Amino acid sequence: MSDRESIIADARRWLDGYRRAWASNDADDIRAIFTDGAEYRYEPWVEPLRGQDAIVASWLDRQDEPGSWSFEGRVVGVDGRLAFIQGETTYTSGRRYSNLWMVTLADDGRADSFTEWWMDRSKAS
Repeated sequence: MSDRESIIADARRWLDGYRRAWASNDADDIRAIFTDGAEYRYEPWVEPLRGQDAIVASWLDRQDEPGSWSFEGRVVGVDGRLAFIQGETTYTSGRRYSNLWMVTLADDGRADSFTEWWMDRSKAS
């Protein structure tokens, strides 16, 4: 397996872990996908959350209820250890988002940084 294929495989495993954490809202599942010093940005231009404790606290404060959403996502590319993930999130409330996630993966497959770009498609015709 080439380095590129290996990184794509790491990104797919990370995405599976993210889905698991999103569905469970379990602190251990969230910690499992981020390094100790990871940075997490809900939007590209905001100050990041720094560290697992801050990420877990914010995630649990903003958590989505199980069964209130569906997500389809895929790794669309990598540049070194930076993975690009495209997704569509649909909430039972009718909200719908297109997402682009930029995830820098550590050698162990956890995220060192996560930046979310999202577009609200709820009102699109």
